[in-house]
Amino acid sequence: MSNRLANILLSLGKLDRKIIFAIIGIVVLIPLLKPEWVDIPIKISPDSKKVFTEISSLESNSKVLLSFEYGPSTKPEIHPMSVALLNHLFAKGIKVYIMALWPDGVFMATDALDQVLSSKLFEVKEYTDYVNLGFKQGGEVVIRGIASDIRQLYTKDYKQVPINDIPMMQGVNSVSDFDYVVDLSAGTPGTTEWVQYACDPKKVPFTSGCTSIQVTDVMPYVKSGQVRGILAGMPGAAEYESMVKNELEEMQNKKHPRINSSAIVPTGKATGRMSAQSIAHLVMVLFIILGNISYFIDRRMRNRE
Repeated sequence: MSNRLANILLSLGKLDRKIIFAIIGIVVLIPLLKPEWVDIPIKISPDSKKVFTEISSLESNSKVLLSFEYGPSTKPEIHPMSVALLNHLFAKGIKVYIMALWPDGVFMATDALDQVLSSKLFEVKEYTDYVNLGFKQGGEVVIRGIASDIRQLYTKDYKQVPINDIPMMQGVNSVSDFDYVVDLSAGTPGTTEWVQYACDPKKVPFTSGCTSIQVTDVMPYVKSGQVRGILAGMPGAAEYESMVKNELEEMQNKKHPRINSSAIVPTGKATGRMSAQSIAHLVMVLFIILGNISYFIDRRMRNRE
């Protein structure tokens, strides 16, 4: 090894920690602020692929109930799933029925809807393509009620419009009238209650997106087929975003009438966060390697002296 190269490696291995922190901060911020600038391949897990396949298999005008059971504390993990699911459902021409079993879920739902509508990818209308039924207190009691008679629980939607005046609600009386149920869960009530009290007894297809910490609790239902695939935490959200983005771009290329061909399909936030995490890990490993190389070079030079 030349003296010049050895001196360079020694200098890199002895970088001030402030410089190292600054470099890590920059490489983390770039994919977070501009996720489209960083294109790291995402390996799709079988469970995420199962969810995507299930939604893709639904016919146009199918009815899907989307339940929000999370709040701001788990928003980074689950919210990207919500946006990606809404994009996928609207692209398929599916009727979306939104509800919340958590008080914060209403705000998460409206925020996800605002993100999708502001992208201008779809020409969807409230009460024709989607309806927000809002929050109902009661947890599993509400789920049991939806399983038997949804109209006893919901007489008005989130905006206080009578259910009977909403065209989408015609013929919707219980969970059995939905073609699919998707739960976005960060705890209780959530996935377990939907399986036990509604979807499994009524034989309605069901899938879930949940936090990483919940995966071990939900996985037995996935293995038994009671939950059809699962979006597991931020990795699951990034995987689903990737598949939906590819689907939307393909539809745009084919000039599909349900999607605006001039709108930009955004890169999902979970994808950016996973890219930031991957790059940060790579940079830290690189600095560890450089530090060790610098140490051995320095030791060898000292021994020679």
